[in-house]
Amino acid sequence: MVASGVCFVCVAVLVRWVGTRLPASQAAFIRYFFGTLMLLPVFYRMGTKELRVNAMAIMIARGVAHALAVILWFFAMARIPMAEVTALGYLTPVVVTIAAAIFLGERLHARRLMAVVIGFLGVLVILRPGFQELSIGQLAQLGTTPLFAASFILTKKLTETDSNQVIVAVLSLVCSITLFIPAAMNWVSVVPREWFLLLLTAAFATLGHFTLTHAFRCAPLAVLQPMTYLQLIWATLLGVMLFGDVVDIYVILGGAILVLSTSYIAHRESILAKKEAAGV
Repeated sequence: MVASGVCFVCVAVLVRWVGTRLPASQAAFIRYFFGTLMLLPVFYRMGTKELRVNAMAIMIARGVAHALAVILWFFAMARIPMAEVTALGYLTPVVVTIAAAIFLGERLHARRLMAVVIGFLGVLVILRPGFQELSIGQLAQLGTTPLFAASFILTKKLTETDSNQVIVAVLSLVCSITLFIPAAMNWVSVVPREWFLLLLTAAFATLGHFTLTHAFRCAPLAVLQPMTYLQLIWATLLGVMLFGDVVDIYVILGGAILVLSTSYIAHRESILAKKEAAGV
């Protein structure tokens, strides 16, 4: 989980270095195109039988939602401090909890509902509406939340019909195809430095997803979730050292509140899963 956090913070640094010259859709497309190429040997070894898709409509919907979220994330990362993007990203698990109750019929117990409310308070601490004007970068990052949450919920639904390998493979392909359309409409020439940075971005992102999956296999969410707080620390330090970001105490405080909220939600999910496994 620590290795995964390091990889995703490296992704954030590299995207920030790419900057705003490339349209966000184009930068995101190049990242996913490289990522798909990196996965081709894996797909080849799996063979056509293992890559059979059972729920294509859900696969496509999930890929489109994820692709749109990635565009907004690239846009936000190039415009607001890394710590702020990271802290606001902790809102997604909170929204997923609500969405799971609405669309998957999962029970939203009082304690988890309280954790959701606390999570939204953390967002208010970060944004301080009424005390400062919301920037376009902040709005873009907030826009990623329902889209990433939709991707997560659809992924959970897909695990009932398709293998993990198929889910990963189709996501990469659908994202590449979806991102190609807006990227082609606003394509600008890419310099060697940008190609290299986006190649590294794809490499770290792919490695990050691999280590994250391995972490989920080795330990319960309740143990792993608090480690995501390290990403906020690293993003803050690297933002200051590499890009001259100003440390905003409200971002740190709000991020900490969000981490506590998501950690408690993960803890309750772990307890409920154990009870279900025991038939309680």
